[in-house]
Amino acid sequence: MSLRDRLYEEARRAKRRVVLPEGGDPRIQAAAQRITALGTGVAEPLGPPAGDPRLPDCVAHLRARRPDRFPSDAMARDALHHPLLFGACLVGIGAADAMVGGVDAPTGDTIRAALWAVGMAPGITTVSGTFYMVRADRTLSFTDCAVVPQPTPEQLAQSALAAATDRRRIVGDEPVVAFLSYSTKGSAAGPPVDHVRAGVELFRRLAPEVRCDGELQGDAALAVDVAERKAPGSAVAGRANVLVFPDLDSGNIAYKLVQRLGDWEAVGPILQGLARPIADLSRGATVDDIVDTAAVAVLQAKESGWGSR
Repeated sequence: MSLRDRLYEEARRAKRRVVLPEGGDPRIQAAAQRITALGTGVAEPLGPPAGDPRLPDCVAHLRARRPDRFPSDAMARDALHHPLLFGACLVGIGAADAMVGGVDAPTGDTIRAALWAVGMAPGITTVSGTFYMVRADRTLSFTDCAVVPQPTPEQLAQSALAAATDRRRIVGDEPVVAFLSYSTKGSAAGPPVDHVRAGVELFRRLAPEVRCDGELQGDAALAVDVAERKAPGSAVAGRANVLVFPDLDSGNIAYKLVQRLGDWEAVGPILQGLARPIADLSRGATVDDIVDTAAVAVLQAKESGWGSR
């Protein structure tokens, strides 16, 4: 079964409510119609919130979560005219199970709305973004390719933890995590290598049950014959399905090269680490991208136990 087939099949079973805040965009309108036709969610494209009966609850929710920033109803109501914040607050108050937005805004706006409206998942302190790279029946998770430019070792570990958790939900297999570097198990030295090694050790404390290893070069992480020479005895080398990149430069460049030159499909970026599903879209997103991302968000809601029953 392909990743898309799994996404759609599981999303149909979940029957979750998805808000699409930029309802005036033709792509959003077409995606909402397709989601409904496919049965992968109950899609609601949003218009202006001014007359929406849920607005007072969103005002109260926003003020309760961020009283420092919104000390009055008027200030909260004014902020909620931003469609992404209104959509995220609908998820925050339980009026929707997931939000998919960002076709008309930068990623920072989506993340800000998510942090204000739903916050972080327990045990996670960093928002990160994974791309699911798909070709035939193979799916690799690339993280972080969307959010943190220069992650600390702690942020590397947090990104890996969120990616491993979401992989179980979305792909349905067990994560095998490789922390990537220009070095494999001491073949080179330097502060960047030490940085990655520190991230590996922190991840092992956070998730001792997850198979992981590092530092590994890309070929040692993915090719069994290379791994046997470079990292003999490693339970991960050559078998990794979650690749943790040392910085945003390398992650973003890698996924685009794999997509364009290797003919892999890129599903994402999928925001991870949030308490409830808020999905970010590229401003160049197609209708297919929106439909796929909505299905992923539905699975995040379903598997986390959040949402309607």
